[in-house]
Amino acid sequence: MTLPPKAVLWVDDEAEMLEAHRLFLQDKGYDVEMARNSEDALELLRRRRFDVLLLDEQMPGKRGLETWRDVQMIDPMLPVVMITKSEEDGTLREALGAAVHDYLVKPVNPRQVLAAITRILDGTRLRQQALAREFVERFRAFELEGYSSDWRGWIERTAEVTRWDVALDEAGEGGLRESLVGLYPAMRREFAHFIRRQYPSWLADLEGDRPPLSIDIVSEHVAPLLTTEKAAVFIVVDCLRMDQWLGLAPLLGQWFTEERSHYYSILPTATPYSRNALFSGLFPGEMAGMHPDWWKEREDESLNAHERQLLELQLKELGHNVSVRYHKISTPHESEELERKVSTAVSPEGVSAFVFNFVDLLTHGRSDNSVLLEVAKDEVALRRLTRQWFERSALFSVLKEAARKKITVILTSDHGSILCQTPATVFARRDATHNLRYKFGEDLRAEKSEQALLFPNADALRLPRRGLGKNTLLAAGDCYFVYPTKLREYQGRYRGGFFHGGVSPEEMILPLVRLVPRR
Repeated sequence: MTLPPKAVLWVDDEAEMLEAHRLFLQDKGYDVEMARNSEDALELLRRRRFDVLLLDEQMPGKRGLETWRDVQMIDPMLPVVMITKSEEDGTLREALGAAVHDYLVKPVNPRQVLAAITRILDGTRLRQQALAREFVERFRAFELEGYSSDWRGWIERTAEVTRWDVALDEAGEGGLRESLVGLYPAMRREFAHFIRRQYPSWLADLEGDRPPLSIDIVSEHVAPLLTTEKAAVFIVVDCLRMDQWLGLAPLLGQWFTEERSHYYSILPTATPYSRNALFSGLFPGEMAGMHPDWWKEREDESLNAHERQLLELQLKELGHNVSVRYHKISTPHESEELERKVSTAVSPEGVSAFVFNFVDLLTHGRSDNSVLLEVAKDEVALRRLTRQWFERSALFSVLKEAARKKITVILTSDHGSILCQTPATVFARRDATHNLRYKFGEDLRAEKSEQALLFPNADALRLPRRGLGKNTLLAAGDCYFVYPTKLREYQGRYRGGFFHGGVSPEEMILPLVRLVPRR
């Protein structure tokens, strides 16, 4: 079936001078109607549908921008190309402020007009086709390439796969994205093998070739800012994954330039361990030894009650005796309070530190809330929901305030999360902890060894010692732990949940960005 030609309405009081342009566009397959004034154009729009409007800005009677406002009352979705003789900045700003889709300056040749129409009508389709061709070529390479034995290679592979995941979703290429997702199980399995081999050696030799870890972020990224600038903003978005950051970053382009890097979370990838390591610069075992009153045998948020003090101590140890303002945002009330005092919360001196818990609360809340489970049913939906939150969040307000005050921001996450679909049966004594992605206890083991990483020695992970015979078991891939006595109950309750604490690229390889305000 042959599709009808795209319809173009061109409004210009010198229409007779544009006959060659009309014939050229007609030869390229477009149906072009001409109108000499606003009234004729509006009458044509009431009678038939057009795909694009070419509108002269400087006509007798109503100006082009005035006509455009009338057009929007008839067809608010009609894209417009404004054409004018004026090259003045004011005219351009006025046109762009009126949400025109493109802007041409007379004299225009037929190919310029064709290019503008093509960008509007076919640009998205052409970009999608180019993206699909590029992905198919890269997908073949993914299938042939082996997995890296180097921490840098794993960052590169994870970052590239994540970029493709987001790009294919945004382009509406669901089928191609499913092909990409098909690579994830093998990728996660190989990553778990890599971490099993390499992670203890990184911790045993901190001066050796190892990736940046949670303990390095303040010393290598926040503190150096204080040697060249009076102030720094340090933001930790709890549970923010790499793909979620890719969805947020474009919203900040008008305020910041972004310098993006990545780091590895320590294990377990859980808030009491990874976030305390961020603020203290210490592994959990070291923190428990140095600050025993701040580290008890608990597995809850209260273990993170001393983040401000830990940050102050770390900065002093690094030679920066500066003021630290600290805000943790976990509730709507706390968010509203921060919005009201954002100008003072972002200080022009010292370090302004913020922890935002919304993403973590959203991730955990899905399992207990059927509405959230439906709204954020997979990674794509979670990205979109995170973006919707961010656009109206106190976090966005803090970032814009930092940009206004020309203060550089270091933004990161403490750990990611993974959509868990595979139950992994574990055997443990009654003293085992209850987490779904990591456990401590005696005689721990997984029924299938490939579904978990077992570490018999807490010292190898630089974790607090829990007594003789206590093991650490970390879930691999998209597994979550279930007991054989409650297999069906746990399968039904937790399958399809986002959890963290285990070993996967999504949980361990995290965004670390430096946001420099535009001058």
